[in-house]
Amino acid sequence: MKFAGEKHCNQKVPGTNSNYILHISNVAMEVLMAYSFNSNFDIDFAIQTAILHDTIEDTDADFEEIKNNFGEAIAKAVLALTKDQNLESKEEKMMDSLNRINLLQKEVGLVKIADRITNLQTPPNHWGLDKTYKYCEEAKLISKILRNKNYYLNNRLESKILEYEKKINCT
Repeated sequence: MKFAGEKHCNQKVPGTNSNYILHISNVAMEVLMAYSFNSNFDIDFAIQTAILHDTIEDTDADFEEIKNNFGEAIAKAVLALTKDQNLESKEEKMMDSLNRINLLQKEVGLVKIADRITNLQTPPNHWGLDKTYKYCEEAKLISKILRNKNYYLNNRLESKILEYEKKINCT
């Protein structure tokens, strides 16, 4: 948590004044809640991945730094959760990441689901309808591609998608 907190120290949760550590904590809490309903996954690996999930994508951390500090398995998980900036479109980046997630342990998919659950709040005011609609569609894609990772989290994501659709009136 200290490593992630230091890496994300100047980052805010989009649309708020909250430090980004709030988002990281919320993702970890979603994983903990899933574990309390069914402990059929490696909680230590899942929590470490949840805490570090945005470090390569959003900070100056790279694969080698994560690997040196937390091991190769965690580094590979965080890298899979990181969108490849060499790809052209947002859609390509998301599909590539989801495909890489599906090649790894189910805990990596759990973290992706928990991340999207956490992000499906009221959209920031500066987002247009087109962006909020695409974000909702992206959440549906995540739910579909990662549907067999964790029953509890999959149901939470489906519920959050329905709530989000009501907020943005795109059903």
